[in-house]
Amino acid sequence: MKPGKTGLSRIISAGGYSLQGLKSAYRNEAAFRQECWLVAVLLPLAVWWEVGLVARVLLVGSLVLVLVVELLNSAVEAVVDRIGPEHHELAGRAKDMGSAAVLLTLLLAALTWILVLLDYLA
Repeated sequence: MKPGKTGLSRIISAGGYSLQGLKSAYRNEAAFRQECWLVAVLLPLAVWWEVGLVARVLLVGSLVLVLVVELLNSAVEAVVDRIGPEHHELAGRAKDMGSAAVLLTLLLAALTWILVLLDYLA
């Protein structure tokens, strides 16, 4: 086991690192900021909307998933950019795959919201 903090001290430190990551993503990533604003608009709607518990979890979960995947994509891009500015096929592929993951997650969220809305209106 590697030396370092344990127990509650480790959990508190990990929480601090997580908050740093969220702040950094918001400060440095335009797409993450835009998605945060999307969540800020849609999350109250998901809470206010009179839908069942499962539908509410799907609505909120789809929004959280978009942010999670965007954070992972931003992390991949940061690591690739850290390696060097020159173009490399694998670096480009990694960035494109991360972007594709975000796109699929956004499409999933849109589909989830549309289907819940259609079910609500039925």
